[in-house]
Amino acid sequence: MQNTTRVCVIGGGVVGCSVLYHLTKLGWSDVMLVERSELTSGSTWHAAGGFHTLNGDTNMAALQGYTIKLYRELEEITGMSCGLHHVGGVTLADNKDRFDMLVAERAKHRYMGLETEIVGPEEIAKIAPITNLDGIVGGLYDPLDGHLDPSGTTHAYAKAARMGGATIETHVKVEATTQRPDGTWDVVTNKGTIHAEHVVNAAGLWAREVGAMAGVYLPLHPMEHQYLVTEETPEIYERDTEHPHVMDPAGESYLRQEGRGLCIGFYEQPCRPWAVDGTPWDFGHELLPDDFDKIEDSIAFAFKRFPVLERAGVKSVIHGPFTFAPDGNPLVGPVPGLRNYWSACGVMAGFSQGGGVGLMLAQWMIEGETERDTFAMDVSRFGDWITPGYTRPKVIENYQRRFSVSYPNEELPAARPHRTTPMYDIFTNMGAVWGQQFGLEVANYFAQDDEPIFETPSFRRSDAFEATAREVAAVRNAAGINEVQNFGKFRVSGDGARTWLDRIMAGRIPAPGRLSLTPMLSHKGRLIGDFTVSCATESEFYLTASYGSQSYHKRWFDQNAADGVRVENISDAVTGFQIAGPLSREILQSCTRTDVSSMRFMDVRDMTVGQVACRVQRVSYTGDLGFEIYCDPMDQRQLWHTLWSKGQPKGLTPFGMRAMMSLRLDKFFGSWLSEFSPDYTAAETGMDRFISFKKSADFIGRNAAEAERTTPPARQLCAFEVDATDADVTAYEPVFINGEVKGFCTSGGYAHHSGKSIAMALIPRELAQEGLKVEVEILGQLRPATLITTPPFDADGARMRG
Repeated sequence: MQNTTRVCVIGGGVVGCSVLYHLTKLGWSDVMLVERSELTSGSTWHAAGGFHTLNGDTNMAALQGYTIKLYRELEEITGMSCGLHHVGGVTLADNKDRFDMLVAERAKHRYMGLETEIVGPEEIAKIAPITNLDGIVGGLYDPLDGHLDPSGTTHAYAKAARMGGATIETHVKVEATTQRPDGTWDVVTNKGTIHAEHVVNAAGLWAREVGAMAGVYLPLHPMEHQYLVTEETPEIYERDTEHPHVMDPAGESYLRQEGRGLCIGFYEQPCRPWAVDGTPWDFGHELLPDDFDKIEDSIAFAFKRFPVLERAGVKSVIHGPFTFAPDGNPLVGPVPGLRNYWSACGVMAGFSQGGGVGLMLAQWMIEGETERDTFAMDVSRFGDWITPGYTRPKVIENYQRRFSVSYPNEELPAARPHRTTPMYDIFTNMGAVWGQQFGLEVANYFAQDDEPIFETPSFRRSDAFEATAREVAAVRNAAGINEVQNFGKFRVSGDGARTWLDRIMAGRIPAPGRLSLTPMLSHKGRLIGDFTVSCATESEFYLTASYGSQSYHKRWFDQNAADGVRVENISDAVTGFQIAGPLSREILQSCTRTDVSSMRFMDVRDMTVGQVACRVQRVSYTGDLGFEIYCDPMDQRQLWHTLWSKGQPKGLTPFGMRAMMSLRLDKFFGSWLSEFSPDYTAAETGMDRFISFKKSADFIGRNAAEAERTTPPARQLCAFEVDATDADVTAYEPVFINGEVKGFCTSGGYAHHSGKSIAMALIPRELAQEGLKVEVEILGQLRPATLITTPPFDADGARMRG
């Protein structure tokens, strides 16, 4: 066995072999994989082998499409069979909400190049004739759905990797991973030590244990999963063609043909986590004992949906574990806090997602970034606050909801509340309806006495609509207050702080007492941050950005560290409030002896508010006159009492994130991971107006940004007023121009102050003219929309800046 390598991949399942293959495909041949047993040991060998493109996240769906199309390429490269069965599949809808979800997904697929289609009961009867269609409203048909041979596919990846120069060693058990001072790794095994520049944890069921060797907790948990294979069934073997897949979300099941019979698997409600305290090292090619009691209700439902099953004998039962992350998506990418340590685990749908995971990780490692936004599967989306006690109930919840309707406004309840601010009980008593971000409870809106304190999930305007309108009116007519806890916050200090920030940020770095807005770019010029930078002194700066992306951003800062510069994540060490609206200045002035009237737009000042030492910034995401007031969390309740007692007589009203998202639409303000994400560049989204091309610093991404000044990108972010009814744009709805899909929406909603349904969308630059008439598909309906360039509120900025 060789003892040095550029990359050591730990784990020989389908994901590890895909990572190895893609590393060679992108040009690295000095790579190796170690597997403690045989290839496919763990979850891969007993997988049902199904694949599909349906996924609530569009980038994940696109990567699943890539994975499925890759299998033919693997067969051509290696001459091996993946056992492909491209039989197509239909997902059933038994109620209007489920049908709405499928219609919305079909709309997303239009611009993704995925040829799915909505079908009615009569068409489903032809596609899947063994289905009892009682109560079925319709379905989504995907011609790419199918299944394969898990072992053959994994070995095809392995052969393709070997053909590219990779080495694979089986029966090599990793016993320790130790990092050297230069950032490289010693991978200690039962057959010697391997010195590697990079380590990839693709250990599947053992990813927790392998991660612990490096001092890392990876939030994933194995779940028991069971599927059945029937005896020969005439309705199947007498067909001229193979029966398509059928996903029956109401019955929590998936069904496909297996030989001359059927295979059906279940995501049952009385599910069971496996290996709670760790995966046994000697587990591998075993199965778990059959457990029909656990799936009794699911089987009974399946007999009604597919009556043929009741007449078919059970040939075999496959009951084995596989891993989930808390939200069901993989854990991929460089692990925050470690150099050259990569995660490729938690891939519960390995034969739908494994190819995409391998491609993204290889691009990340070799090219420094991926070709698309991978945040949905980025390991950094969970912070260091997460624990096994949080992970397990979220994984159980996700397993139980595997086939549930996914609503754009839904807040899932498991493991909550987990992290709260000192305001949690005060806001709860005021009627707060809570959402969650990065484990933190965040007020979505405030219900009044006669309103429910739970927002009913919906694809249409929800029961939060009136409450949101009420809060928006309070902000625009008087003043509103909410927390600023859900901002990611960083302190940058040291003699080289300004120079470092000038390199990291594309925008202007402000003078002392001022703040600026700036994009942060990747080396290829893509947006990886949307920051406010405030300057306290020449050697001390404060940054604010997305709370949910704080680990993602800190990882980037660490990867670009400089001597003499200290970057601290103070997201939870600093909190406070935002007050906004025409009376916000008057309210703040009544709470402090500092002259607030002299504060210009984008000024920063230290002041005492009531009894509390605060840093105050004159800026507001509401687009109105407003102030962000930061303090120590221990002082937050005292600061609240001061602001509330002085502000309530002037109409100060608490408002939540639903109102914030409505208010920003009045000004066409973009939102992080909607308008601004690594999928887009600054010039595409209008963020280039905040780039300081005059500064001498060679900031990261400058060459790419300069190139777009010379040759503008093909698409441009625009705002549209939509003729909506009871549903507004959420994201990724296609935009039709002259009957053809020419763009898609990045986000949208109802702007209550202006009384307009607003959509933000990327369309061809040459068509982006005031008054352009388009159609936006919302829940299957083409709604007329008009391009508008003047924000409906404070277009000249007089109120915000005055």
